[in-house]
Amino acid sequence: MTEAELLSAITPIFRDAFSDDAFVPTMSMTAKDVPGWDSYKQVNILIALEEKFSVKFRSREIDKLANIGDLVRLLGEKLGG
Repeated sequence: MTEAELLSAITPIFRDAFSDDAFVPTMSMTAKDVPGWDSYKQVNILIALEEKFSVKFRSREIDKLANIGDLVRLLGEKLGG
């Protein structure tokens, strides 16, 4: 999957997490850019991604994520891309 395809594939997870059907994540978006994005939402997003894509994130990988683009790239690596 390309980064654009992955970003599109994870959009429903973000929309569900924030209860906002119009939410559009971008590669440069950070938690600070989104009102209500707290550690609880972060965990829910990561768990949903793990379940959807059958991957596991390590805490040291999560600690290195600076924005959604980093998350997309990490997910791509885990999916073998």
